[in-house]
Amino acid sequence: MKRKTLDLLLTTLGGLLTVVLLAAGAFLMWGYQFANSTVHNQLAAQKIYFPAKNSPELQNPLIKPYLTPYAGQQLTTGREAEVWADHFIAVHLQEMTGGKTYAQLSAASLADPSNTALAKTVQTVFQGQTLRGTLLTAYAFWMFGVIAEWSAIAMFVLALLMLILTGFGWRHYRAVSHEVMV
Repeated sequence: MKRKTLDLLLTTLGGLLTVVLLAAGAFLMWGYQFANSTVHNQLAAQKIYFPAKNSPELQNPLIKPYLTPYAGQQLTTGREAEVWADHFIAVHLQEMTGGKTYAQLSAASLADPSNTALAKTVQTVFQGQTLRGTLLTAYAFWMFGVIAEWSAIAMFVLALLMLILTGFGWRHYRAVSHEVMV
């Protein structure tokens, strides 16, 4: 095979790879935008606000270090949803139940159906765990968006690198004699 033919083939493949990397980067950036805006819109619609800086909720040492950076702000991001779920809801549920899980409380309530206070606690814990699960799902989708964003950036950097290499390939293709054999 002639060197010029090989150079043309490799340079053309480099150009195609550049286009594929750009398309992958664009698709990943769209995924990031979709995940980020959907999570933001859904959380903003819930109108959840972090407690103010001097509020009694922020005096709890299990809550304060995590919620203080967001004090008074509306919960709108996946990171904030994770903080709210793991360091506000979970702490309150833990305090309410003495560390018992929903399954343990539910079994106790079924064993003693006349205990209305326990039944109310079971219902509250169920609602709290459901909200917590929903917020952690929002966090997971937001994190998928963040991963897509970083992947898109990597694709664009690789596309730029391939474009530069393809440019060198075209330059080399034009400089090589037709007679050189590989």
